Amino acid sequence: MPEVTDDERGRRIFQIHKNMAVEKAVDKIRENIGQDWKIYSSRDIDLLKYLLGEGWISIDRRKWEGITFSRLSRENLDEIIKMAKDVRKKERKESDVVREMIALLTRVS
Repeated sequence: MPEVTDDERGRRIFQIHKNMAVEKAVDKIRENIGQDWKIYSSRDIDLLKYLLGEGWISIDRRKWEGITFSRLSRENLDEIIKMAKDVRKKERKESDVVREMIALLTRVS
């Protein structure tokens, strides 16, 4: 079995923490959206998770913990998913979209 370097172990731990933070945020969003959550495809949810993950990487942890994800409306959620689609289609830069999403999240909180 190959030996795992400290760097690789650190990257894995970072990824685990990011995924846990994103899942926690998505759970809060899902609870708030309620039955309307069913209208979102698995692709939409994957895009949401992707962009939230990029936001988690880019923001101070205390600021992230202060975001009230349960206050996001369907319109906010639709906007975030659209932003992620724009990045995937290479219509907008990821860094710009992440900054815009963080601004939206902090405004709503």
